Amino acid sequence: MKVLLIEDNVELASSISEFLAREGYICEVSYNIRDAQDRLVSFQYDCVLLDIMLPDGNGLDILSFMRMERIQSSTLILSAKNSLDDKVIGLEEGADDYLTKPFHLPELHARLRAIYRRKKLNGSNIIAFNEISLDIDTLEARVNGILLDMTRKEFDLLLYFIVNKNRVLSRQSIAAHLWGDYTDNLANFDFVYQHVKNIRKKISAANGTDYIGTVYGLGYKFNTSKQ
Repeated sequence: MKVLLIEDNVELASSISEFLAREGYICEVSYNIRDAQDRLVSFQYDCVLLDIMLPDGNGLDILSFMRMERIQSSTLILSAKNSLDDKVIGLEEGADDYLTKPFHLPELHARLRAIYRRKKLNGSNIIAFNEISLDIDTLEARVNGILLDMTRKEFDLLLYFIVNKNRVLSRQSIAAHLWGDYTDNLANFDFVYQHVKNIRKKISAANGTDYIGTVYGLGYKFNTSKQ
């Protein structure tokens, strides 16, 4: 999961981002509203972690901005303000959940996973397409019931393909989703090709269908019509 953390407390932001990185997230940090808005219109995120009290305004304004720009990222509010009014306003403005500071980092992790399951996987920890199934809790990928020997990045990429099936995904967007927006300035994305090649090989070895098609000049597409 790729996350944008909007938090002006540098120490807290560092603690959260380091914890999420250890849990396998790509976590990027903005310390104010202006930088957050620039990132939101430039990159895609699965979830936004949003503090309400920011140095250049009210974090709830980010929710209005996301709605105006039609940004589809999920939102989890993190705030020291424990008033009912703030919770109601945040949820009515489109937030998916609200977590009051101070909180335990494992609870944040659990809530992020719950949001992802609800928004992307219809509430299940299993996502499947035909003979391919992925368990996001155990990070196991199976084809025709056969457990595949996959790296974490290969698992995440296959999940990204299935969640976005029938959509063309550029090499750049794949790289940014799996490794962060620092890849935006790379000269080439040959490493994406190698990961895709490995996934195709492992699926085929388990007698699965290679649904990942190359869209020349653009990127790749998980094609559900391919049999």
